[in-house]
Amino acid sequence: MNNEQDRLLVVFPDPAPIDVARTLDLSGYSWKAVKSNDALDKLEPTHGWAGAVVDCSQDPESAWAVCRSLRRRENPISRVIVLVSGAQLADLEMREDLFDDFCLAPVHPRELDSRLRHLFYSEMSVSRESLIEYGGLSLNTETYQASFGGTPLDLTYMEYELLKFLAQNPGKVFSREILLSRVWGYEYYGGARTVDVHIRRLRAKLGEEHANLIETVRSVGYRFGQSKWS
Repeated sequence: MNNEQDRLLVVFPDPAPIDVARTLDLSGYSWKAVKSNDALDKLEPTHGWAGAVVDCSQDPESAWAVCRSLRRRENPISRVIVLVSGAQLADLEMREDLFDDFCLAPVHPRELDSRLRHLFYSEMSVSRESLIEYGGLSLNTETYQASFGGTPLDLTYMEYELLKFLAQNPGKVFSREILLSRVWGYEYYGGARTVDVHIRRLRAKLGEEHANLIETVRSVGYRFGQSKWS
Protein backbone atom coordinates (compact mmCIF):
# COMPACT_ATOMS: atom_id res chain seq x y z
CA MET A 1 0.00 0.00 0.00
CA ASN A 2 1.45 3.39 -0.93
CA ASN A 3 1.98 6.38 1.36
CA GLU A 4 -1.21 8.12 0.19
CA GLN A 5 -3.28 5.08 1.03
CA ASP A 6 -1.62 4.85 4.47
CA ARG A 7 -3.09 8.24 5.38
CA LEU A 8 -6.47 8.47 7.10
CA LEU A 9 -9.74 8.29 5.22
CA VAL A 10 -12.69 10.07 6.78
CA VAL A 11 -16.03 8.24 6.86
CA PHE A 12 -19.49 9.72 7.51
CA PRO A 13 -21.55 8.97 9.55
CA ASP A 14 -20.35 7.67 12.89
CA PRO A 15 -20.80 4.78 13.45
CA ALA A 16 -19.79 3.85 9.93
CA PRO A 17 -22.05 1.54 7.90
CA ILE A 18 -21.03 -2.03 8.68
CA ASP A 19 -20.22 -2.97 5.07
CA VAL A 20 -18.11 0.16 4.64
CA ALA A 21 -16.16 -0.46 7.84
CA ARG A 22 -15.56 -4.11 6.97
CA THR A 23 -14.41 -3.28 3.42
CA LEU A 24 -11.98 -0.60 4.59
CA ASP A 25 -10.55 -2.88 7.28
CA LEU A 26 -10.12 -5.88 4.98
CA SER A 27 -8.52 -3.70 2.29
CA GLY A 28 -6.03 -2.24 4.77
CA TYR A 29 -7.16 1.38 4.83
CA SER A 30 -6.73 3.55 7.92
CA TRP A 31 -9.93 5.47 8.59
CA LYS A 32 -11.88 7.51 11.12
CA ALA A 33 -15.65 7.99 11.30
CA VAL A 34 -17.11 11.43 12.08
CA LYS A 35 -20.57 12.58 13.17
CA SER A 36 -20.47 16.17 11.92
CA ASN A 37 -18.48 18.97 10.32
CA ASP A 38 -17.15 19.92 13.75
CA ALA A 39 -15.70 16.44 14.21
CA LEU A 40 -14.31 16.64 10.68
CA ASP A 41 -12.15 19.58 11.75
CA LYS A 42 -11.26 18.34 15.23
CA LEU A 43 -10.15 14.88 14.13
CA GLU A 44 -8.34 15.88 10.94
CA PRO A 45 -4.78 14.46 10.93
CA THR A 46 -1.74 16.71 10.53
CA HIS A 47 -1.30 15.88 6.86
CA GLY A 48 -5.01 16.15 6.09
CA TRP A 49 -7.54 13.53 5.08
CA ALA A 50 -6.48 11.21 2.26
CA GLY A 51 -10.05 10.90 1.01
CA ALA A 52 -13.61 10.32 2.16
CA VAL A 53 -16.48 7.85 2.03
CA VAL A 54 -19.75 9.68 2.73
CA ASP A 55 -23.06 7.84 3.11
CA CYS A 56 -25.74 10.21 1.79
CA SER A 57 -28.55 7.65 1.84
CA GLN A 58 -29.62 8.01 5.49
CA ASP A 59 -29.17 11.69 6.39
CA PRO A 60 -28.68 13.46 3.03
CA GLU A 61 -28.66 17.02 4.38
CA SER A 62 -25.85 16.37 6.86
CA ALA A 63 -23.93 14.16 4.44
CA TRP A 64 -23.90 16.72 1.62
CA ALA A 65 -22.88 19.38 4.15
CA VAL A 66 -19.85 17.23 4.97
CA CYS A 67 -19.06 16.94 1.24
CA ARG A 68 -19.27 20.72 0.82
CA SER A 69 -16.97 21.19 3.80
CA LEU A 70 -14.44 18.77 2.32
CA ARG A 71 -14.39 20.68 -0.96
CA ARG A 72 -14.26 24.19 0.57
CA ARG A 73 -11.22 23.64 2.77
CA GLU A 74 -7.99 25.53 2.16
CA ASN A 75 -6.69 22.27 0.66
CA PRO A 76 -9.85 20.69 -0.84
CA ILE A 77 -10.18 16.95 -0.31
CA SER A 78 -10.14 14.90 -3.50
CA ARG A 79 -11.04 11.22 -3.65
CA VAL A 80 -14.55 11.62 -2.24
CA ILE A 81 -16.91 8.66 -2.74
CA VAL A 82 -20.58 9.12 -1.88
CA LEU A 83 -23.11 6.37 -1.22
CA VAL A 84 -26.59 7.19 -2.49
CA SER A 85 -29.97 5.49 -2.78
CA GLY A 86 -31.54 4.77 -6.15
CA ALA A 87 -33.98 7.62 -5.59
CA GLN A 88 -31.07 10.07 -5.26
CA LEU A 89 -29.51 9.30 -8.65
CA ALA A 90 -31.51 12.01 -10.42
CA ASP A 91 -30.03 14.68 -8.12
CA LEU A 92 -26.37 13.74 -8.60
CA GLU A 93 -25.89 15.90 -11.69
CA MET A 94 -26.52 19.04 -9.60
CA ARG A 95 -23.89 17.99 -7.06
CA GLU A 96 -21.09 16.73 -9.33
CA ASP A 97 -18.60 19.20 -7.89
CA LEU A 98 -18.98 17.63 -4.42
CA PHE A 99 -17.74 14.10 -5.16
CA ASP A 100 -15.41 12.09 -7.39
CA ASP A 101 -17.29 8.80 -7.55
CA PHE A 102 -20.46 7.21 -6.20
CA CYS A 103 -21.92 3.82 -5.24
CA LEU A 104 -25.48 2.77 -4.61
CA ALA A 105 -26.35 1.98 -1.00
CA PRO A 106 -26.31 -0.55 0.51
CA VAL A 107 -22.81 -0.78 -0.90
CA HIS A 108 -21.37 -3.96 -2.37
CA PRO A 109 -17.96 -4.51 -0.68
CA ARG A 110 -16.18 -5.60 -3.87
CA GLU A 111 -17.41 -2.53 -5.72
CA LEU A 112 -16.35 -0.11 -2.98
CA ASP A 113 -12.91 -1.72 -2.83
CA SER A 114 -12.53 -1.43 -6.62
CA ARG A 115 -13.53 2.23 -6.63
CA LEU A 116 -11.12 3.06 -3.82
CA ARG A 117 -8.31 1.32 -5.70
CA HIS A 118 -9.26 3.31 -8.79
CA LEU A 119 -9.06 6.62 -6.90
CA PHE A 120 -5.70 5.74 -5.35
CA TYR A 121 -4.15 4.13 -8.42
CA SER A 122 -0.75 5.62 -9.30
CA GLU A 123 0.44 6.13 -12.86
CA MET A 124 2.63 3.35 -14.22
CA SER A 125 4.21 2.23 -17.48
CA VAL A 126 1.88 0.29 -19.74
CA SER A 127 2.21 -2.32 -22.48
CA ARG A 128 0.22 -2.19 -25.72
CA GLU A 129 -1.75 -5.23 -24.51
CA SER A 130 -3.12 -3.04 -21.71
CA LEU A 131 -4.58 -0.45 -24.07
CA ILE A 132 -8.01 -0.32 -25.65
CA GLU A 133 -8.06 2.22 -28.48
CA TYR A 134 -10.84 3.48 -30.71
CA GLY A 135 -10.24 6.53 -32.85
CA GLY A 136 -8.81 9.10 -30.46
CA LEU A 137 -10.00 7.22 -27.36
CA SER A 138 -7.42 5.34 -25.29
CA LEU A 139 -8.19 3.23 -22.20
CA ASN A 140 -5.42 1.88 -19.98
CA THR A 141 -6.65 -1.29 -18.28
CA GLU A 142 -3.73 -1.37 -15.83
CA THR A 143 -4.01 2.15 -14.44
CA TYR A 144 -7.74 2.76 -15.07
CA GLN A 145 -6.81 5.90 -16.99
CA ALA A 146 -8.66 7.17 -20.04
CA SER A 147 -7.85 9.87 -22.56
CA PHE A 148 -9.19 11.26 -25.80
CA GLY A 149 -6.77 12.76 -28.27
CA GLY A 150 -4.16 12.73 -25.52
CA THR A 151 -6.36 14.74 -23.12
CA PRO A 152 -7.13 12.86 -19.87
CA LEU A 153 -10.78 12.05 -19.12
CA ASP A 154 -11.76 12.39 -15.47
CA LEU A 155 -13.91 9.27 -15.14
CA THR A 156 -15.30 7.55 -12.08
CA TYR A 157 -14.65 3.83 -11.68
CA MET A 158 -18.00 2.72 -13.11
CA GLU A 159 -17.90 5.31 -15.91
CA TYR A 160 -14.55 3.82 -16.88
CA GLU A 161 -15.86 0.23 -16.65
CA LEU A 162 -18.90 1.08 -18.76
CA LEU A 163 -16.84 2.90 -21.41
CA LYS A 164 -14.33 0.04 -21.47
CA PHE A 165 -17.06 -2.54 -22.04
CA LEU A 166 -18.64 -0.50 -24.84
CA ALA A 167 -15.28 0.25 -26.49
CA GLN A 168 -14.42 -3.46 -26.46
CA ASN A 169 -17.63 -4.14 -28.41
CA PRO A 170 -17.93 -1.39 -31.05
CA GLY A 171 -21.04 -1.47 -33.18
CA LYS A 172 -22.95 -3.85 -30.90
CA VAL A 173 -26.22 -2.78 -29.31
CA PHE A 174 -26.74 -3.55 -25.62
CA SER A 175 -29.92 -3.15 -23.63
CA ARG A 176 -29.79 -1.44 -20.24
CA GLU A 177 -30.43 -4.79 -18.56
CA ILE A 178 -27.49 -6.44 -20.34
CA LEU A 179 -25.21 -3.51 -19.44
CA LEU A 180 -26.25 -3.79 -15.79
CA SER A 181 -25.47 -7.50 -15.84
CA ARG A 182 -22.18 -7.32 -17.76
CA VAL A 183 -20.72 -4.11 -16.28
CA TRP A 184 -22.11 -3.98 -12.75
CA GLY A 185 -22.18 -7.76 -12.49
CA TYR A 186 -25.02 -8.23 -10.02
CA GLU A 187 -28.59 -7.16 -9.27
CA TYR A 188 -28.33 -3.39 -8.94
CA TYR A 189 -30.79 -1.36 -6.90
CA GLY A 190 -30.71 1.61 -9.25
CA GLY A 191 -31.99 -0.41 -12.21
CA ALA A 192 -31.95 1.00 -15.73
CA ARG A 193 -31.77 4.53 -14.35
CA THR A 194 -28.21 3.79 -13.23
CA VAL A 195 -27.14 3.07 -16.82
CA ASP A 196 -28.79 6.24 -18.14
CA VAL A 197 -27.05 8.40 -15.51
CA HIS A 198 -23.64 6.93 -16.36
CA ILE A 199 -24.19 7.27 -20.11
CA ARG A 200 -25.18 10.92 -19.69
CA ARG A 201 -22.08 11.61 -17.60
CA LEU A 202 -19.83 9.80 -20.09
CA ARG A 203 -21.19 11.83 -23.00
CA ALA A 204 -20.64 15.06 -21.08
CA LYS A 205 -17.04 14.11 -20.33
CA LEU A 206 -16.35 13.04 -23.91
CA GLY A 207 -17.49 16.50 -24.95
CA GLU A 208 -20.08 17.67 -27.45
CA GLU A 209 -17.86 16.82 -30.43
CA HIS A 210 -17.46 13.16 -29.40
CA ALA A 211 -20.63 12.49 -27.38
CA ASN A 212 -22.22 10.78 -30.40
CA LEU A 213 -19.71 7.94 -30.03
CA ILE A 214 -22.32 6.52 -27.66
CA GLU A 215 -25.54 6.26 -29.63
CA THR A 216 -28.99 5.72 -28.16
CA VAL A 217 -30.87 3.00 -30.05
CA ARG A 218 -34.53 3.81 -29.47
CA SER A 219 -36.46 1.19 -27.47
CA VAL A 220 -33.37 -1.03 -27.27
CA GLY A 221 -30.37 0.49 -25.51
CA TYR A 222 -26.94 1.88 -26.43
CA ARG A 223 -24.26 1.33 -29.06
CA PHE A 224 -20.64 2.53 -29.11
CA GLY A 225 -18.99 3.57 -32.37
CA GLN A 226 -19.25 1.45 -35.47
CA SER A 227 -18.96 -2.26 -36.04
CA LYS A 228 -15.54 -3.44 -37.29
CA TRP A 229 -17.43 -4.75 -40.34
CA SER A 230 -18.82 -1.30 -41.25
